Amino acid sequence: MNKLINIGFGNVINAGKMISVIRPEAAPVKRMVQNAKDSGSCVDATCGRKCKAVVVMETGQIVLSALLPETIANRVNQRESIEGNEVFQAL
Repeated sequence: MNKLINIGFGNVINAGKMISVIRPEAAPVKRMVQNAKDSGSCVDATCGRKCKAVVVMETGQIVLSALLPETIANRVNQRESIEGNEVFQAL
């Protein structure tokens, strides 16, 4: 089953397809984002706000979010712990 998490402003992504969530300030990350924009594989989900997190997907796409990487990671971990409790309670 797909685990969809909110990355801000009603935008959701499949958490199972995420490789990493990183900050956009470093020069190599900026180059990676620019290359993705140039090739059309960048999805901007910031809704005009400042980009605070870059999500790298298994498909090679880059997703930009206005949420902090810690917030996105917490949402993924929270989702996994909820699902783990449901499985445990079902047993």
